[in-house]
Amino acid sequence: MKILGIETSCDETAAAVVEDGRKLLGETVASQIETHAKFGGVVPEVASRQHVQSITAVVEDAMNKSGVAFDDLDAIAVTCGPGLLGALLVGVSAAKGYSLATGLPLVPVHHIAGHVAASFVGTDMALPVLALVVSGGHTELLVVNESFEFHKLGGTKDDAAGEAYDKVARIIGLSYPGGPKVDELAEKGNPEAYRFPRALMDEDTYDFSFSGLKSAVANELVKQNRRQEEVVPADVCASFQQAVVDVLVEKTARAAAETGLNQVVVAGGVAANQGLRRGLKAKGDEQGFRVYFPPVRLCTDNAAMIAAAGYFLASQGRFADLYLNAYAALSLEDWQRMYRSGMFANGM
Repeated sequence: MKILGIETSCDETAAAVVEDGRKLLGETVASQIETHAKFGGVVPEVASRQHVQSITAVVEDAMNKSGVAFDDLDAIAVTCGPGLLGALLVGVSAAKGYSLATGLPLVPVHHIAGHVAASFVGTDMALPVLALVVSGGHTELLVVNESFEFHKLGGTKDDAAGEAYDKVARIIGLSYPGGPKVDELAEKGNPEAYRFPRALMDEDTYDFSFSGLKSAVANELVKQNRRQEEVVPADVCASFQQAVVDVLVEKTARAAAETGLNQVVVAGGVAANQGLRRGLKAKGDEQGFRVYFPPVRLCTDNAAMIAAAGYFLASQGRFADLYLNAYAALSLEDWQRMYRSGMFANGM
């Protein structure tokens, strides 16, 4: 089964063709990082306009790279939410246009489900799995069953891990996007230089909280500046990152033990973080579960993950009609409820 995936939820215009949810045949990503860097973050209206300008060429290029014609495809998968509404609408509209022109069925994909599916590309991993989702807007532990359905064990109560990374980067004075720069500096610093808090780590919950950690970093730098002490950014980054990694690793390991799942996938932009990769792999080796990380290029927003998720859904006949809409705020629970109730396929 060959699926064309389209992703435009934020500032990446992406298309890809994936076979059987595993084999990436071709992909193209048009990044807007340089465009938004001068604003210090993504400007929704600018992102939407660039998607409009890029989407057709991106899809054509991905199809050419894959060596697949539209007649060879089985379905078109597209991110329907969550994300920036204007940006999502470009991708959904494009997917509906291609569906109308070719007669191919539409598969609405939740953005987080896509990130989870990225770990299946290039592997022989089978469902069920435990998924740790760590990105700018999400930090969640999920059980993904044999039917590619999601059960949430816990999530963020305030700042997501990636959001905390970006805020700490701004506090230190690092340019956008800050998360990867914090990770890079952390490799050069002393993780024991500061003892930042590990919120909720020892509590009987799978929820996360990183707002207090971000505030602790800001307060520590204010104190050092008042005392006219030298601030070593690498030490701040290393200590901050160690606090984040300790919480993520501990809760994931506890969830793996309690659910009995020995396959753990890590999804989202923070899955590219080197400290997290080392920490979780070491814990998996110690406790006896295997950890799957997507290739670094598939950790950030891409269309291969949407096509891979589309395979799991299309193989169960989960499709939408041409009334498909975009949803800026869409939880995994609501997305699954819309599938179960037939909303995607009944013009609602």
